[in-house]
Amino acid sequence: MKDAFTTIIRAVGEDPDREGLVDTPKRAAKAFEYLTCGYRQTLDEVVNGALFDSDNSEMVLVKDIELYSMCEHHLLPFIGKCHVAYIPSGKVIGLSKIARIVDMYARRLQIQENLTKQIADSIMEITGAAGVGVVVEAKHMCMMMRGVEKQNGVMKTSMMLGQFRSNLATRSEFLSLIN
Repeated sequence: MKDAFTTIIRAVGEDPDREGLVDTPKRAAKAFEYLTCGYRQTLDEVVNGALFDSDNSEMVLVKDIELYSMCEHHLLPFIGKCHVAYIPSGKVIGLSKIARIVDMYARRLQIQENLTKQIADSIMEITGAAGVGVVVEAKHMCMMMRGVEKQNGVMKTSMMLGQFRSNLATRSEFLSLIN
């Protein structure tokens, strides 16, 4: 990856041997490796057995989980927050694991639509929940820094599974709690 960044620096017309750029390919490779660390994680590793028996059947919500991801079309960041809710069906998941699941999928080359679905499907799979709702709100640097250059556009995506899809009252409760 270091060599690839050296090539990119040359391709934009810079000298990779210039004092300020000498270590940039190494730093950029290290940064990019971190920004894509989700490829080197699995759902089982992230959850690490943090599922617990519970007779709770009311909504569990974690909102405003910050996320940082990379647009797979332009390799530019998109930054925002994620709201995750589920209705337990015998099991609850450790609170921090929800944020870790968000991070695992966000730390991959992504489009926001797929990120939202991957988070919802994973929470549903791992908990066996009666329903899962996920909303992601993000600003995309590929829209802000280039192209249409719109600074205030926020993309919102949602995925509703189980009771969040079939029960309007459950969906409405979730959406009112995150607003």
